[in-house]
Amino acid sequence: MSSFVYPTLPGLTFNNVRTPLWNTGIQSAVSGKESAIAYRQYPLYRFELQYELLRDNITASDLKALAGLYNAMQGRFDTFLFTDPAFSAVVTEPFGTGDGVTTAFQLICKWQNTGGPGIAELVQNVNGAPQIFKNGVLQTTPTNYTLGPTGIISFVTAPANALPLTWTGSFYYRCRFDTDELPFTQFMNQWWQTKTVPLQTKKL
Repeated sequence: MSSFVYPTLPGLTFNNVRTPLWNTGIQSAVSGKESAIAYRQYPLYRFELQYELLRDNITASDLKALAGLYNAMQGRFDTFLFTDPAFSAVVTEPFGTGDGVTTAFQLICKWQNTGGPGIAELVQNVNGAPQIFKNGVLQTTPTNYTLGPTGIISFVTAPANALPLTWTGSFYYRCRFDTDELPFTQFMNQWWQTKTVPLQTKKL
């Protein structure tokens, strides 16, 4: 599990794809009635990125940045950190409610309209230092809490009953490449492209 961050490259173009992945078991009775079982509590995601231009004629080569990461990960073998252009930060996001006993709470996020349907997603890879609030009051670390390596906030004192917990900050998705081969096509001198770079998120 590496700490490399997927590069932000100017040649990224449309159409890019963001696909939620669930795992559901369906059993059908003779009557036609169905029973469903959800085998996954949180969604995984598949990202498909397209690059119309990867420059190899500049000091920090776009081509070598992407190909270098791909080879360092040995294709699908290892994982890295990825900033989703569509969703990578939250502001005063709820992540728990105190009960006077529990001290550890997992950071979560929701990609939804305010008041609309959605589901919590685990935030296991924080980008930078998050701001943690207890009943709207900013907490400090390590005086009030510590942040674990998988996004778990451990309070020194259990938040009081019904006390809302929120956080503000940025996060990564931990991903792996979803292929063991990645073609790069040269279409001009020192200019390259790759049609699709598939990424698959992974939970810790």
